[in-house]
Amino acid sequence: RMAAMFACAIAAGGRAVFRNPAVLAAAALGAATATASLTAQCAADEQSFIMIKPDGTNRALVGEIVSRFEQKGYTLVGIKVVAPSKELAGRHYAEHEGKPFYPGLVDFLSSGVVVAMVWQGKDVIKTGRAMIGATNPLASAPGTIRGDFGITVGRNIIHGSDSTESAAREISLWFGADEIVSWQQTNAKWIYE
Repeated sequence: RMAAMFACAIAAGGRAVFRNPAVLAAAALGAATATASLTAQCAADEQSFIMIKPDGTNRALVGEIVSRFEQKGYTLVGIKVVAPSKELAGRHYAEHEGKPFYPGLVDFLSSGVVVAMVWQGKDVIKTGRAMIGATNPLASAPGTIRGDFGITVGRNIIHGSDSTESAAREISLWFGADEIVSWQQTNAKWIYE
């Protein structure tokens, strides 16, 4: 697993993209071919951290949200129910520390259980954010998760990574390496070219 992650990181110019066992086979190819093949494999296997917040879990929206990501064709490679401590919530929102709304974010995230997930697939970060909708649910389009279920910014149901860097940080914060599985859906050939 580590060799595959390393190969993906090299193909991505040293950035921490994520792994796929198929990259090992690509590494056996010639240098130029291997780099192109690895880059394509890694792009297809991007991972994103998605979290259903306490308002989403308490409103029984977990199944609906998981279904939307599954129906889009993404692969769930990590999931757990967590009752975050204030310390974990603070580390999750570390980029907002010092801002006036930071204490409220930490208090809310640590107020109940969340469902922490890692989803994998092509452009899952960008597409996942589009599926989630704008931070302010009232500005979110109908058909997005926040547009369909949210009303206020403070109770906007879900969090999704906004970049590969934040995905890597958030995944490592919420999951151990042994909690992420590597597998491919049998319907992958019907989703990807």
